[in-house]
Amino acid sequence: MPSMTSVRALATSAAVVAVAGIVGGGLLETGVPAPFSQWLFITACLTMPALGWLIAARRPGNVYGWLLLAASGCMGLGGLGTALLVRDATGEGPVAVIGAVLTSLFTVFYGLTWVFIPLLFPDGRLPSRRWRAGVWVAATAITAHWAGVLVSPDEVYSITFPNGNPIGLSGMAGLIAAMVGGLGQGVTFLVALSVLVSLVLRLRRSVPAERRRLRLMIMGVVGTLGGFVLLGPLQYSGYSAGLWIGVVTTVASLPAVIAAAIFRHNLLDIQVDIRGSRLFVVFDLRPTVDELLTELGPALEEAEPVEQLGRLAEAVRVGLEARWAVVALADGTRVVAGQEDGEAVLTVPAGLGHIACGPKTAGRFTVEDRRLLGALAVPIGLAIQSAGLAARLVDAQEAERRRIERNIHDGAQQQLVALIAGLELARATGGGPEILTLLREQARQTLTDLRELAAGIHPSVLSQGGLVEAVEERCSRLPVATTVAADAALRTRRFPDHIEGALYFTVSEAIANALKHAAASRIEVRLTHADGRLQAVVSDNGKGFDPGATGRRGPGERGGLGALADRMTALGGGLDLTGGPGEGTRVRAWVPSPA
Repeated sequence: MPSMTSVRALATSAAVVAVAGIVGGGLLETGVPAPFSQWLFITACLTMPALGWLIAARRPGNVYGWLLLAASGCMGLGGLGTALLVRDATGEGPVAVIGAVLTSLFTVFYGLTWVFIPLLFPDGRLPSRRWRAGVWVAATAITAHWAGVLVSPDEVYSITFPNGNPIGLSGMAGLIAAMVGGLGQGVTFLVALSVLVSLVLRLRRSVPAERRRLRLMIMGVVGTLGGFVLLGPLQYSGYSAGLWIGVVTTVASLPAVIAAAIFRHNLLDIQVDIRGSRLFVVFDLRPTVDELLTELGPALEEAEPVEQLGRLAEAVRVGLEARWAVVALADGTRVVAGQEDGEAVLTVPAGLGHIACGPKTAGRFTVEDRRLLGALAVPIGLAIQSAGLAARLVDAQEAERRRIERNIHDGAQQQLVALIAGLELARATGGGPEILTLLREQARQTLTDLRELAAGIHPSVLSQGGLVEAVEERCSRLPVATTVAADAALRTRRFPDHIEGALYFTVSEAIANALKHAAASRIEVRLTHADGRLQAVVSDNGKGFDPGATGRRGPGERGGLGALADRMTALGGGLDLTGGPGEGTRVRAWVPSPA
């Protein structure tokens, strides 16, 4: 592996070649002293090799810096070639040949800036595997464009070769070369438009920190492509100032937005700080956990639990500069940010799941990386718990829907079908009073069953009389001795519907369990409200249960109470189960409520 000294020497050499071509070509084209506009153009062009050197020298493993150096080298050498062609009035000889070869590198510069620089932004990696075919298409098109321009006839690129192309082909061969060059340029431009669309799509699903950087890159791509499109009519309009603006826009748009992303938004952990009259460049600047969560806060508040996991995974990937990051839940659900490829390099537990990271885009994970990931594990663990709770609530709602559907189908629906059949029979046979009396009793029974079914969904007494009255009404119809004790103030106190409903159905489920599974002969219900907590306790004298078996499944998951335990948790409360074999069972549920 080459040393940092040799890597920096290589980056410096590439930057020097680019700078020499930009400055030398600019001054050779206009002569010395150069006009002020030419110095502005040279300064704008120098931004790209400076950024390429900065990234390549500090992060040699990130190919993005080398990509910028390659593009700026093609730009500088292309500018030098153009200046040589302008100065050589004959259009022949070795100087003209060198100028033509160097000038043709402008096509490579355009291809790199249109396609690869925005596509690989900011870490030098493809956004997905699907772009591999697009990369080969773009590389082939750029090569065709370069070859076509290099040997094109004089008439086709008269502005590029003002004194003729010394190595241009003529006749049918020249026509084919021109067609290949034009086709390559067109395909390259279409791929560039596809890259722009890809950036917009990435913008929509990215986290806030990355969204700001992508927004800048989209502006740069629009400026580069738009400036190039305007160059055609401006070249023939004679409007020199407009042509100069179009050239500067085409060349400098991308370097400007990349510089803004690096220095304003701390891209690649580089920050510029001005203190008084001094300029400081700070490298290896890492965001803190508080900074990451502050940026994510608004997005997490608006997102669903699973979407929260996706944004947290993306924050881990961006914050640690990993190729991919995964948040995995205990049930096997995996939320991936980036393109998962290969084994995880770093894994940290997070609540009921874990976080796994692929390799870094450059280098290895450091102690600081592990510390940052460990700190992020806390909010990610809470998000995992929230996602699991939401999934269980959805499952519980679906199970309740199926139960209601089954009860309607097996009960009320069948009774109504029988009632209709009886009415049809009575009409056909002229049924007497006995048949009508029987049909009336069937109708009353059906009405009673529908009322009981509706009470199971949401009893009317709960809406009208409140929690205590609804619990007492529920217990009054039980076949065993049941007592309901409640604070006197609770009988006239009302609470929000979701709180009363949650406690009522928890009490109902606990009573049902005591009757079905515990063989209880006595049940006691206690309702209290103190210290901002509304609480219900259901105790029975049944056969109890094995705490070890229940503990393996989790608190509240015995006898169908699991969904209600999740409901309590979602309301900020809880549910626990106590007891043992031969000791009866005690179910305690509580939710926070105003005092």
